[in-house]
Amino acid sequence: MTTSADSIAPAAFQAALDELARVRIRPEIELGELPAPTRLAPWSHALSAEVMWGGDRPESASGRLILLHNPDGVDAWDGTLRIVIFLTAEVDDEIARDPLLPDVAWSWLTDCLELSGASFTALGGTVTSTSSTRFGDIAGPGRTDDLELRASWTATDDRTGLHLAAFTELLAIAAGLPPEGVVSIGRPAPPNVR
Repeated sequence: MTTSADSIAPAAFQAALDELARVRIRPEIELGELPAPTRLAPWSHALSAEVMWGGDRPESASGRLILLHNPDGVDAWDGTLRIVIFLTAEVDDEIARDPLLPDVAWSWLTDCLELSGASFTALGGTVTSTSSTRFGDIAGPGRTDDLELRASWTATDDRTGLHLAAFTELLAIAAGLPPEGVVSIGRPAPPNVR
């Protein structure tokens, strides 16, 4: 967490942090704290997230969520609490070649936000699809296809737990996890499903 000249966090930022701490996360998703950026806002908090569910792809998606708070507000934010996310996920080559993948991935984000009940404004971001082919003595699969999504939006209240819930659901979708409690045929089950 970044601090300003005085060490007591503003009430709105502390309430937002408390909301993040109360979120119930799927067992396949591991959260951790990261060093928060210091130049983007007077107050910030950063979390890492990894989808871990075994099989031949133990980490199928990962990302970061950063909560920024500027008590004075920022015109471009249209508010005082800004959420910034980054997500990367390995996708099947057939999916990676689909020209609609960026539009579909963006709709995953907007759907997750809306379904979570998160209140937001000033949403913007990018979706990138990349393919890498290895040659020579480089270890790993011959080809990998990845999806990257970067986005930010302003939380219009301090109920930031809803935003974290939306982000982790987005991670689960990007990783190809089935809905909670459902086992997908043809892929190893997540460790919490029997």
